[in-house]
Amino acid sequence: MPIPVPDAVREQAEAGEHKFDEIKMPVAYGINTMLAGVYVGVAVVLMLSAAGPLNAVNHPLTKLVQGAVFGIALTLVVFAGAELSTGNMMTSVMGLFDRLKGPGPGAVVAIIVVSFVGNIVGAVIFSALVHGSGVLEAVTQPGARPPGATFLSSVFGQKNSEGVGTMLLRGILCNFLVTLGVWMAARTRSDGAKLFLLFWVLLAFITTGFDHVVANMTIFGLAVFAGLPGATVGAFAWNMLWVGLGNLIGGAAIGAAYGYLGRAHTDPAEPTSTAGSAAEEPQTPEVARA
Repeated sequence: MPIPVPDAVREQAEAGEHKFDEIKMPVAYGINTMLAGVYVGVAVVLMLSAAGPLNAVNHPLTKLVQGAVFGIALTLVVFAGAELSTGNMMTSVMGLFDRLKGPGPGAVVAIIVVSFVGNIVGAVIFSALVHGSGVLEAVTQPGARPPGATFLSSVFGQKNSEGVGTMLLRGILCNFLVTLGVWMAARTRSDGAKLFLLFWVLLAFITTGFDHVVANMTIFGLAVFAGLPGATVGAFAWNMLWVGLGNLIGGAAIGAAYGYLGRAHTDPAEPTSTAGSAAEEPQTPEVARA
């Protein structure tokens, strides 16, 4: 059975309070935020490498394969432990609805901003390493175009041509799904269930073509290092602004909705009605960091 909503909200609020304490240790927290950027970058490179050959022949299953392999992103973030800004956009806002454990508005802003910056640093470093390694330039036969690099050019070109409204709306829809995955994972103690839930939400957002700002950090980073047409620092920043804002709205909507529902079902004068074995179990580190 899923953990009751009020108890899960309380756990996320406690995790948010812990995150704010971690910010006061900038080196340790910075490493955690950079790792999240790297982990999502791993998924991006896997997606380009696995789906690139299919894209080269216009295979109809290209987008499905993209979505199927991208699940490693949140799997690494949740189970290895890292600070992903898009997840914080939901969990930190959710914590505002807890009367006792949630971080205040200033702490919420700090958590989101610091993790966002750290994610960019990690993604850019990872992009530089991948570019230097030449893995996306690998070819299957002499004289052929490298499918990974060609697919990167295609994906970047599509994202770089999006208008403000498109970036904003695709960002909202993306993080609406991603944070639903984080929230559902927070409501179960089963590692197998967490893996299953995270796989499906990432399959949904990648296959449908929504925009995740941390994934775009690596896509734009790789494009800049590769010198693709239109790949500039300004284009990178413009995409981060609007996709990031969309992700914030989508994640905050889920956080506010379930935060309110958790509060509405809890008597303010009493502890949660299910404060038994489920509520007393320690918060799992992987959920707290998602």
